[in-house]
Amino acid sequence: MKKRRFIGTRMCLPREIGKGRDLRLARYRKAPELGPKILFFSGGTALRHFSEVLTDYTHNSIHLVTPFDSGGSSAELRRAFAMPAVGDLRARLLALADDSVTGHPEVAALFSHRLSAREGGSATAKTALEQSLQALVSAKHPLLKAIAEPMRSLIQSYIAAFYKHMPKDFNLAGASVGNLILTGGYLIHDRSLDPIAFLFGQLIKTRGTVRTTTDANLQLEVLLESGRTIIGQHCFTGKETAQIDSPIRAIKLSGEADDIDTLDASKVCKETRTLIDSAELLVFPPGSFYSSVIANLLPKGVDKALAKNPSPKVYVPSLGTDLETFGMTLVDQVQVLNAHLSGTLEPLSSKRSSIDFLLFDSQLLSVSADQIETLRDEMGIQIIDLDLAPENADTQRYDDVKLAEALLGLT
Repeated sequence: MKKRRFIGTRMCLPREIGKGRDLRLARYRKAPELGPKILFFSGGTALRHFSEVLTDYTHNSIHLVTPFDSGGSSAELRRAFAMPAVGDLRARLLALADDSVTGHPEVAALFSHRLSAREGGSATAKTALEQSLQALVSAKHPLLKAIAEPMRSLIQSYIAAFYKHMPKDFNLAGASVGNLILTGGYLIHDRSLDPIAFLFGQLIKTRGTVRTTTDANLQLEVLLESGRTIIGQHCFTGKETAQIDSPIRAIKLSGEADDIDTLDASKVCKETRTLIDSAELLVFPPGSFYSSVIANLLPKGVDKALAKNPSPKVYVPSLGTDLETFGMTLVDQVQVLNAHLSGTLEPLSSKRSSIDFLLFDSQLLSVSADQIETLRDEMGIQIIDLDLAPENADTQRYDDVKLAEALLGLT
């Protein structure tokens, strides 16, 4: 048996929370449609499989995802339509989709489809891509023909709206059909994402609620300790460009107007504030620290909505290498998170914390005793150190079932 290393005394779920946990989990699995409202602030890929697992326990989870992606195929849509990114929204909706016979797997299959990724430089490649799009616009594409009426005509109308407004120089190579449908809906609904996100969720029977924190067309801007400013998410995550060589000092939303106008444009809508207020547990989950987690706290009004909700707040730090936390300790991360939760621009002192729980596995994430003491004794955060390791010995991620059950144990 693998010998476990403890930080002082390894802590499990608090007794008052852990009591009756197994019974609650069994009840959730039996009737997930009655499961708890757990809200996640995240980006796209980190919680994709986790979200699928979560639907076994609750169909009432809430996912606020970022619309600030500036790389890949999202960049082409943003360039062409001056719109927020919809890729993370599409991916999370699909992760929560009902893929059983009671759902609409044929609709999900269309939304998951991508056009050929071959670059459209040659006349032949361009023609093939245009023919694929025309087949969708005319409802002759086999994936669209497989969808029953009236859903087929509705989806076709959104594709047609995208095609009507598509610039002649738009690069279709590798385009996600789901993103094109969302874009058409965004244009039809007066450049608003919430109506099409709701309809998209209904079409694929999403077992949960997914929204973007704002539908304003904004970029992420970070200031490094070195004094350098970087605009555009893909420029500082290290996934598409060279990694940053200095810690991030601050992050904000960037637009064509000044800072005040940009913040006003990002203001969260009433429906999003209502979703935040309804949550029984508020989770800041694994994912890129600044571009996925903190980015969701930047739109105007998120911090106030969170402050009004007395439900527990839990931070689950990422495993592996997150280039956005270059030069940061776990205490630094919690302080930055606290700063944005309070609406300030600078990290707060260690004695003021809005985070109630820190959930992690000390076998997967090494944290010094000094940091634990600061987090627990000075900041008042309850440390929950549980076995969250996957069976395949992957040390870069938590086991999705174990993580889901640990979070559900806090509700």
